[in-house]
Amino acid sequence: MNLSVSALLPDDAAAALLVGRLWDPETAGPRPVLVDGDTLVDLFGYAATVSELLNGDQPAALLEEARSSNARRWNLAEAVHATSENTGSIETPHLLAPVDLQAVKACGVTFVDSMVERVIEERCGGDFTLAEQMRAQVLEALGGNLAGLRPGSPEAARVKDVLVREGFWSQYLEVGIGPDPEVFTKAPVLSAVGTGSHIGVPSFSSWNNPEPELVLVVDNQGRIRGCTLGNDVNLRDVEGRSALLLGMAKDNNGSAALGPFVRLFNDSYTLDDARQETIQLTVRGTDGYTLNGTNSVQRLSRPFEELVRAAYGRHHQYPDGFVLFTGTLFAPNEDRDAAGMGFTHKFGDVVEIGSPRLGTLTNMVAPTEDLQPWSFGIGSLLRYLLAHSRADEPSGRAGAR
Repeated sequence: MNLSVSALLPDDAAAALLVGRLWDPETAGPRPVLVDGDTLVDLFGYAATVSELLNGDQPAALLEEARSSNARRWNLAEAVHATSENTGSIETPHLLAPVDLQAVKACGVTFVDSMVERVIEERCGGDFTLAEQMRAQVLEALGGNLAGLRPGSPEAARVKDVLVREGFWSQYLEVGIGPDPEVFTKAPVLSAVGTGSHIGVPSFSSWNNPEPELVLVVDNQGRIRGCTLGNDVNLRDVEGRSALLLGMAKDNNGSAALGPFVRLFNDSYTLDDARQETIQLTVRGTDGYTLNGTNSVQRLSRPFEELVRAAYGRHHQYPDGFVLFTGTLFAPNEDRDAAGMGFTHKFGDVVEIGSPRLGTLTNMVAPTEDLQPWSFGIGSLLRYLLAHSRADEPSGRAGAR
């Protein structure tokens, strides 16, 4: 993969508050970093984890203090180059997923279009050869365009009644137009991969696709502090066999990609700006195939706040905060090979997910079983923090946490 700084960063990077994580070979562990021009500023002495930073009352003020400090710095271009060449090496500084202790949650079926595709998967029983026929039948039963239908509304309830009578009711329609959204755990803490890393498709899947998504970054009080880009790698054939196989379809090594950075909200980029995001997807195969797609966040059927309330509240807390994939409008149904076979990944596909305000997340598809095993978990991070937290405090801040 060839990553460049210009593609990695948002167009207005100079005004953006961009936080990420870097593997530091000198201390053999991850460091939270701030993008400052052509450098990455070490935040470890101010907040040892991204979770700690975002759970504070004034993360922006802390970042400005770090920007003007004598904290360690890394050259951004060198780190990006090392990330491009990285194959799991711990010998060079390279970018990681930009979150750490946050739970990785996801919402599904948050667009009418993707809801229809989930129904098709279910009707096909995971057999992609039946998708085109089922798509026509389901769309006919739905009666055309459902855009603008408010989930949980009386109109949605009437649509449900019609579909039940037609024999087309589905659990996916329940969460798509019913009162409650789907919220599930996408990946374990610390398992997400960042830009430049491989994403995995396991050998037992023959129908799968990327899901380009806006990902909300939420603190431990339920406040949305910023956002990033995500790829919710999806095994359509597995989930299509049964929704009870969601874990098998969604949670595998390299199945959750996040990055390149978390953009914190400030005067230059607000929650309302995030609502208007248009996320572009490009898949380039070694066979010369190219797939382009778009996820228009403004067409979400539920507002961000409703999705967050479904994940966080009196019923569920997250002491270290959480990230929330908000779903995708994009569902590829064009044929990649033979007619009627639809789209599925091939190993070597390069997947780019980007927007002008959030930069570009780039990953390459590889067999899940061939990926380097995930080994740096919560225990490893705790041991690293215990070994380095006091030694790396900046002058005047010892004991500040």
